[in-house]
Amino acid sequence: MGLRLVPITFAQACAFVDEHHRRHRAPRGHKFSIGAARDGRLVGVAVVGRPVARHYDTGWALEVTRVATDGTRNACSLLYGAAWRAGRALGYRRMITYTRKDESGASLRAAGWEPVAVRSPRGGWSCRSRPRGDGHAERVSRILWQAPASSAFVVGDGVDERAVGGLPGVAGGDLPAGHPGGRGPLQDATLLGDVEGVVDHLR
Repeated sequence: MGLRLVPITFAQACAFVDEHHRRHRAPRGHKFSIGAARDGRLVGVAVVGRPVARHYDTGWALEVTRVATDGTRNACSLLYGAAWRAGRALGYRRMITYTRKDESGASLRAAGWEPVAVRSPRGGWSCRSRPRGDGHAERVSRILWQAPASSAFVVGDGVDERAVGGLPGVAGGDLPAGHPGGRGPLQDATLLGDVEGVVDHLR
């Protein structure tokens, strides 16, 4: 039997992530999780939740917080595509995820996702106003990706939307030279600055 999607519980997704993810433990919560199976055996999972960065958490956006597989070919792209279809069916307008800058993002590109910005390494999540344990925080640059046909900003019932493609410095222009999604020199996190300013204004 070929690769197919299967329903899974959050507990099943977490167990699979803890066993198979290369760097991270399972997240603390989710909106929904999706499984990929072959021959009756679970070979991959995607966990989808609220965006971790609060300026992206508009109520209309989701983030794929974990994808883990046992190495089965095409399982990642199947899960990324299914996650966005499910999110749109629930009424969400945007879905994002991150990869490390040294990862190709081939599975995301195969599912139609686009790289939109580069995030600088962060020295953990703890700060004076909100002390936290750093856990497994990675101090590496990351690529921000968004699902196809996502809207960057949605206010109220969607009266005010701006497509990400219309923002300066996106659609690959700010990615490092040589990156599969990039066309030019790195200008760090141009999109992030736009998002923070616009969302603060809209609130």
